[in-house]
Amino acid sequence: MTGLQLIHGVGAGALEWLYAHRDGFRLEPDVDPEIGFLERFKPIGELGVICKVLFREGVSGSRQTDLARRLLDHAWREALDGGRMLVRGQRTEPISPIPFEVYVPFRELGYRNPDMERWARLNHRLGSWKALEVTPVRRLALCAYERRFGLEPSMPEGEALARTWLGRMPEPWTVDTHIGYDITHVVFHLTDWGENPGGLPPHLADHLATWLPVWLDDWLDLRRWDLLGELLVVDACLPGPTLDAAAWEGFAAAQQPDGAMPAFLDMPEGDPDEVFDVVYHSTLVAAFASILAMSRALSGPARA
Repeated sequence: MTGLQLIHGVGAGALEWLYAHRDGFRLEPDVDPEIGFLERFKPIGELGVICKVLFREGVSGSRQTDLARRLLDHAWREALDGGRMLVRGQRTEPISPIPFEVYVPFRELGYRNPDMERWARLNHRLGSWKALEVTPVRRLALCAYERRFGLEPSMPEGEALARTWLGRMPEPWTVDTHIGYDITHVVFHLTDWGENPGGLPPHLADHLATWLPVWLDDWLDLRRWDLLGELLVVDACLPGPTLDAAAWEGFAAAQQPDGAMPAFLDMPEGDPDEVFDVVYHSTLVAAFASILAMSRALSGPARA
């Protein structure tokens, strides 16, 4: 199997699994208040982002494109009830950014809800929205979502970037799992999920190009498939077409025959809903990494 066939196979398998388990993208309106109603929105928002990437890059086959559209329709109609569940979530926690973050990628794909439009503009005018205490990476994300919605970012994105771990460029050997996810998400938001690689400042791109091979080797050795997949996305976001063959071979070998990607070590067993909650993200990441790597590799010579 060639490198491109292997990468394409990872994405195709991941989408097959996600579609087969689409009922896992569910909400729980009657959930225990200690858990929080809005926690279940996260998988749906991530699904919207990844499907948008798939349509944008245009490197997937007709089967994968059809599955992605059906997944989106299912999530919007069945889980989000045409956006009404997002409105309900906003009324439950009026200043929470979660419904807005979930809504933006669906909006960009043509799904609209007038009440969510009004909520977004109302919250943006409130001092509490700008005063909301969130992590630096989350603030950068909110700034990017505001810009994509057509609102002025609540903080200049350069200022938000400067507050993040990657923006400060501390010692690269101190990266642990949590910091690794901070790094990947800074890259995602600066590049609009790979759409604009030029959004990554040159000095950060050079820094990442130096240290990314080391981090890929580390997380491959540790079999942390979820973070390894996100780092493969970062690899595809760096200037020029890229393809880390060793990391991709290890990543693909971890994927299950049905397309699921374990998050860490081996595939969990047990209740199907609980298994979905553990591996949906790593499987979405597998699709994301595959799409971007295919797109970048087809745009020029791949790096061996």
